[in-house]
Amino acid sequence: MRGNRGRIATVLVVTAFALAAAVVACMIYRPDRALRTATGLAAHDLCSETFVSQLDPGQAFAESLAPRPGFRWIAWAVHHHVDPIRREARASLLGALPSRAVFRDDVGCVLVHGDEPIATTKRSGAVPVAPLLPPIAGPVIVEATDLRLKAALDAAFLESQSPPYANTKAVVIVHNGRVIAERYAQGYGINTPILGFSMTKSVMNALVGILVRERKLAVDAPASVTAWGGSADLRRNITVEQLMRMTSGLGLDETGSGFDPSSQMFYDEPDMAGYAQRAALVAVPGTRWSYSGASTHLLARIVRDRVGGTADAVQRFAFRELFDVLGMRSVTLEMDATGTPIGAHYMLASARDWARFGSLYLDDGVVSGRRILPEGWVQLSTSPSLGAPYGAGWWTNHGRSPAAAARIKAGLPADAFFAVGNLGQRIAVIPSERLVIVRMARSHLPHGGTKGFEALVAETIIRLRSPR
Repeated sequence: MRGNRGRIATVLVVTAFALAAAVVACMIYRPDRALRTATGLAAHDLCSETFVSQLDPGQAFAESLAPRPGFRWIAWAVHHHVDPIRREARASLLGALPSRAVFRDDVGCVLVHGDEPIATTKRSGAVPVAPLLPPIAGPVIVEATDLRLKAALDAAFLESQSPPYANTKAVVIVHNGRVIAERYAQGYGINTPILGFSMTKSVMNALVGILVRERKLAVDAPASVTAWGGSADLRRNITVEQLMRMTSGLGLDETGSGFDPSSQMFYDEPDMAGYAQRAALVAVPGTRWSYSGASTHLLARIVRDRVGGTADAVQRFAFRELFDVLGMRSVTLEMDATGTPIGAHYMLASARDWARFGSLYLDDGVVSGRRILPEGWVQLSTSPSLGAPYGAGWWTNHGRSPAAAARIKAGLPADAFFAVGNLGQRIAVIPSERLVIVRMARSHLPHGGTKGFEALVAETIIRLRSPR
């Protein structure tokens, strides 16, 4: 009898400890917040793809969201609805943890978390600046006339019979300032705005560069975040360049798991930069590289504040100084509730406009004789950070990282650099070849189908180098 009582007592003690550990784990890891990121992701992406891109929401969910790692395990439980009258998208997990994103003219979608005020702006009253970049193509699709380029496009759009799928949606190849070949999937065209995801980080690089050229920012100066103002706060030493290079030392790593701070910032925080500013240091600034969308969003807040501190001011600045100058007429730069551009993730533009953006970097930021980015900006942006294949807003072939070495071995020149976004969004900029190649997709192949994109770039280079 005593033995039985002892075993029962042991079971009770173990169970109590297990429950206590589970409670502590939930308090630390907040699975509710991780699941909230899933419903927020679904609501925001469906809103953007439906109302900005004018794409079918059911197909967007099936192709873009449902197959994603992590999300695929709960996709069956994610209820989603797009309301064309209210112009909003909602998502929940079996009715719980609801998220709602609303569409607004000119500035796209924003997640609404409660009754917080939402910063608004209208760009319709602004007069577009005359573009400096000459037109890269006419009003019709440029078909590949070269058989080798046609074969490269065929390979880029080739689909397997079973998942994971490439889901290539658009390819644009620009050589010497003109589109020489392009192709689009059904439902997409030359004017379809497509989510760039983390390619938006490269856009933030350009906006920071413009402010540096205007002497409103200095990359080696402290980021001047008010929340880090205390004399004993070591975060006050973090520089603008360290935020650009993701070497700030802040605990803002991005894994896309839903448990990471960057993901929770994107989908469960109305003031994203305010959340990121509260992060603690986990390393001395400048000594640790870790991919971090939240670091880029801190830059977006700095940009917003330097140009006037309002949603209207930052939108007008971005269009006047960058998008209009390049003739990018399909851009939607989405913002959080505070009017800060979601500079790490949420810009939409046509594939041609993404190519126009890449063209800015072919000549160190000079377009038609006018300097848009400061001298040496491309070198700074593409020099590797602490041995990583990442520069300051661009992925790079410079340096000795294994990733760069593998790309060079695959036939991509050493001076090539890349804007990279989730689901296979890519811009390759190769100054030595006068070449910009854009591929947009909803790819769930390993690393977003990087190998296929590299093959497209390498094959294009071979064709352009060969005698006609």
